[in-house]
Amino acid sequence: MNNSAQYSLQTLEQSDDFVSRHIGPNDTDVQTMLDAVGASSLDELVGQTVPKQILLKEPLALEPACTEQEALGYLRGLADQNQVNTSYIGMGYYDTIVPPVILRNVLENPGWYTAYTPYQPEISQGRLEALLNYQQMVMDLTAMDISNASLLDEATAAAEAMALCKRSNRIKSNAFFADKQVHPQTLDVLKTRAQYFGYELIIGDAATELANHEVFGVLLQYPNTTGAVVDIEPLITQAHEQNALVCVAADLMSLLVLKAPGEMGADVVLGSAQRFGVPMGFGGPHAAFFAVRDKFKRTMPGRLIGVSVDSKGDTALRMALQTREQHIRRDKATSNICTAQALLANMASFYAVYHGPERLKQIAGRIHRMTSLVALGLQQKGITLLNDTWFDTLTLVLGDKRDAVYQAALAQGINLRLLDDDKLGVSFDERKTRADIELLLTVLLGDNHGLSIDALDKQCMEQAEAGIPAAYQRESEYLTHAVFNSYHSETEMLRYLKRLENKDFSLTHGMIPLGSCTMKLNATSEMLPVTWPEFADIHPFAPKDQTVGYRTMIAELDAYLAEVTGYDAISMQPNSGAQGEYAGLVAISRYHASRGEAHRNVCLIPSSAHGTNPASAAMASLKVVIVECDKNGNVDLNDFRAKAELHSENLSSVMITYPSTHGVFEEAVVELCEITHKHGGQVYMDGANLNAQVGLCKPGKFGSDVSHLNLHKTFCIPHGGGGPGMGPIGVKAHLAPFLSSHVVSSVDGKQPENSAVSAAPYGSAAILPISWVYIKQMGAQGLKRATELAILNANYIKHRLAPHYPVLFEGAQGRVAHECIIDIRPLKAASGISEEDIAKRLIDYGFHAPTMSFPVAGTLMIEPTESESLMEIDRFCNAMIAIRQEISQVESGEWPANDNPLVNAPHTLKDLTSNWEHPYAQELAVFPKGVLHCSKYWPTVGRVDNVFGDRNLVCSCPGIDAYR
Repeated sequence: MNNSAQYSLQTLEQSDDFVSRHIGPNDTDVQTMLDAVGASSLDELVGQTVPKQILLKEPLALEPACTEQEALGYLRGLADQNQVNTSYIGMGYYDTIVPPVILRNVLENPGWYTAYTPYQPEISQGRLEALLNYQQMVMDLTAMDISNASLLDEATAAAEAMALCKRSNRIKSNAFFADKQVHPQTLDVLKTRAQYFGYELIIGDAATELANHEVFGVLLQYPNTTGAVVDIEPLITQAHEQNALVCVAADLMSLLVLKAPGEMGADVVLGSAQRFGVPMGFGGPHAAFFAVRDKFKRTMPGRLIGVSVDSKGDTALRMALQTREQHIRRDKATSNICTAQALLANMASFYAVYHGPERLKQIAGRIHRMTSLVALGLQQKGITLLNDTWFDTLTLVLGDKRDAVYQAALAQGINLRLLDDDKLGVSFDERKTRADIELLLTVLLGDNHGLSIDALDKQCMEQAEAGIPAAYQRESEYLTHAVFNSYHSETEMLRYLKRLENKDFSLTHGMIPLGSCTMKLNATSEMLPVTWPEFADIHPFAPKDQTVGYRTMIAELDAYLAEVTGYDAISMQPNSGAQGEYAGLVAISRYHASRGEAHRNVCLIPSSAHGTNPASAAMASLKVVIVECDKNGNVDLNDFRAKAELHSENLSSVMITYPSTHGVFEEAVVELCEITHKHGGQVYMDGANLNAQVGLCKPGKFGSDVSHLNLHKTFCIPHGGGGPGMGPIGVKAHLAPFLSSHVVSSVDGKQPENSAVSAAPYGSAAILPISWVYIKQMGAQGLKRATELAILNANYIKHRLAPHYPVLFEGAQGRVAHECIIDIRPLKAASGISEEDIAKRLIDYGFHAPTMSFPVAGTLMIEPTESESLMEIDRFCNAMIAIRQEISQVESGEWPANDNPLVNAPHTLKDLTSNWEHPYAQELAVFPKGVLHCSKYWPTVGRVDNVFGDRNLVCSCPGIDAYR
């Protein structure tokens, strides 16, 4: 008999089962782990872990799992419903050319997109260098003293700038002035932030109205939203004379040819780096930039990359001044920023590295030349321009012809910007060609306009000040560092990218067992649609009939998430987990106000909560009241009940994480929700640990009113070395009317009057297909299986490590949820070895460290995810057990407390080639037990000196001498 005849059609279909490839352990491995933890089945283990009163009785009502080919085929059909027009809309979003060497080797490369935030700098030197390049690029182009490593988008960066001005300015005013020519989506986000900060937001003409107001800060757009290159230097001087700080939202590409805001006295310069080689993607993800005067560096939001030294005295990079961040300062933090846009910031920095200053100036000059050419032609044909200065944008005053011209453009596959009743906007970018210009002129002027492109181009060349007055043409140099002048051939650029990639640890190397920040498989099939032109090349404000496929996909994802969570409505707008927290609290505040209870301003938060929780509450002007936890890590119900009673009249909300931050399903969660509702409050359930609930229970069904959903965690969007992320929120029906819409492009099903929390209507829409494909390929059974395996893997690790390390928290039946916390404090007391020493030693064994000292100082929080195989989990457990044996040798005195493999970790190639003077074997240092020579991961620097880096703060690229 032919062997193929032995296989049924069902068997052949199962051979293309995505679930079995997403989940690491096979059936045999599952049984091995169940036997080890003492459970007869996954159902029994789940029953011992999750409180019975919240367990689902019915499976999720989702479609059956698709194969990869089926899911991508269906999504391709949706993508084909999108219409990719030639965009002239502008407003901070532009067509760009992603250099293929960057597209293939960064955006589409798991070595870059699966890495985690660089909290362990020794294994992050590649992306840290790329982010340092980004900071230097921003500092150079803005002429500012210091830049962070990116924020979420231009509008939220402007909101952060407003908050920085308030906390940095001693003036008593509570008012902030935003020029009316700032992009409308930015003004929309400012309205939301100002309202819940309690600021007065004044929007007007800065040139004529600023003098009439006492304000703590001012926001100007440069060039402004209609395209004019406004003379902002006198406005900056005037604002300073009024004791106000000045923020400038700038176009980064324009700063290659325009005088820099820092040269005119700006205090903060912000904007988007999107047009530096990052696709529009229907709104994101894109890296916002944020640069300040030196005196504001310690209150600047977001991550900051600094130069330090390692244990050998060699130069090493790290995240500097982390005490500014929310995870340290909580409700006293400078912002609730929990992520950056690292992957996109890296792309933008590589765009600058690849092109170099001369080529970049040519790109900007060509964009400006196209704009000037069209402006000249329109003026010759009697078209009135609103702006007589420009970089890349013209506003045409067309009167009653506006709508006809707009429709004619649409008929030719061209999107123009609608402004007022009689105006159209036209913005140019690097992808526009001569043919595009010819077609545009035909649309605007008719077939027989008689203009010659060559003649217009010659006239532009003769008019040196066309569009940009001489006083505003850039004269200062930029991007003079060697890194921006060395890698302009593709060969050299490719090698530079690989050199940086090889310095970093990602999921391509091994397990990243971080508790609270799941690092699961980001399947290739999920990532493929991100760069499809039908998703990547659409402007966020494109007409809705051109985005039918996009919005259908988003609506389907809404429905999937609503079914998974038990909520009634979803908002996709928040583009990070912390933004989701904030958006949820804003919805709660709007709800209370609608009921005449705007006075409700108290938020109860357990002491174990993620740092973003109190930071987000503070941003919503809520009074944070901390609730204690008991010795088992659960919320102290007596303390909670007492504080809910005490603050009953003013209780706004409670923010809890479930399973708890301690990695336990708390038995009293339903009662906690009931107490909150009894006192008029709303339950905000942090969705950071939703990956332990999917398919087993639904927060919207057991008492929660709102959650953010970490798509970059539970639903497989990769961390990208520190971002992007997505934090949509799910809400119960009574909160749905209070979800944010968008002033430029209203969000389907949302109230138009509700101002925005992010710059784009659907946040970082380009990465939503990742989660859509994941859910589609997993189906109801697959999603539940993933959750069960996450719980099994965590309990297996607990079982293996418990004889060697104390496990700090567990549930009523001795089980942990999806993560476990081991206590290093007793070991440190006995040996001097700290959790940081263990973390660095794990690098020698080929692992990223677990989460250190959160939520309890002196601990390690371990989360294996369902994607890790039993082989990899055992490899990790073996490494941890071997490290415990090494600690014993320190405890016994065999190795000195100040000279042993743990305190000297990690070990580098330099250790292997140096004179060895340590009391332990050189081979043990670099090839510890179980590490194979052929698969060794080598860190490129020794342990980084954090104190030195903060005391000697350098956040720019090394001078040219360092490269010689």
